[in-house]
Amino acid sequence: MYLATGYENKKARIEIVPLIDVVFLLLVFFIYAMLSMSVYRGLRIDLPKGDGMVEDRAILLIGIDSSNNIMLDGKQVGMDEVVREAEMHADRDHGAILVSGDRNSDLGVSVELLSRIRACGVKTVSFEVSTDE
Repeated sequence: MYLATGYENKKARIEIVPLIDVVFLLLVFFIYAMLSMSVYRGLRIDLPKGDGMVEDRAILLIGIDSSNNIMLDGKQVGMDEVVREAEMHADRDHGAILVSGDRNSDLGVSVELLSRIRACGVKTVSFEVSTDE
């Protein structure tokens, strides 16, 4: 006795969706394995030893408080006096000029101060920043 099930005339087929899932899982596995196996190696360098001198340069400290007042070594002064003092300090001592500004001060005051100091011929001006967050 022969029973007809309806599948006699159908061809076999391969389901693509599970195959794609398996291929993506293999891809993720190999990428993860490759990244976890890579070791970043740096060069070991033994720096030479030598004698030298510590450079003692005088620092001119210019401060800008939250009210945009300019302070020179703790005294409130005008911008013209700060620029004059910075020019004399750079010529006389070849020292560092350090600008320390409050977080709440206006950017325009700092930029104007920097541009006026640079216009007098001072080549380098440093800004003090905090690494704390």
